[in-house]
Amino acid sequence: MDPISDMLIKIKNGSLAKKESVVTPHSKLKFSVASALLKAGFISGVSRKTKKSKPMLEILIAYDKEGTPKVHDIKRISKPGLRIYVKRKKVPSVLRGRGLAIISTSKGIITDQEAKKNGSGGEIMGYIW
Repeated sequence: MDPISDMLIKIKNGSLAKKESVVTPHSKLKFSVASALLKAGFISGVSRKTKKSKPMLEILIAYDKEGTPKVHDIKRISKPGLRIYVKRKKVPSVLRGRGLAIISTSKGIITDQEAKKNGSGGEIMGYIW
C-alpha cells in the first residue's frame, strides 16, 4: 500500500538483521529519500540495479566501527490516509538533533536541518534515529 513505508521498514529490518544491503523497487521518490539518508550518514550507499528487467534500488546499510547499525529505529509520520504538514517555523527536531526528520518540500526531499536552514516547511515523511 505505501511504498515509502515498505522501503523504510526494509532498511530498519535489514540493519537489525546485520545485512549488508537491501533491495527495493525503484522510484524517483524512493531514490530521493535514500539520497537524503545517504547525506545524513544513515546508509552508506544507494545504487540503481536491474533485476529480471525491472529497476531496483540497492541500499547499502551503514555500520559504525563496533558493527552496530547507524539506524536504530524508523517511524513513518505522514501516511497516505493522513498527511502531516509542518510550517517552516515548526520544523521538528528528532531526539534533540541526534535523529533526522525527512521532509518533502517544494525544493525536493530534504532533512530537518536543511529545512531549518532554507526556511521551508512541507510534509513530514518520517523520523529516523
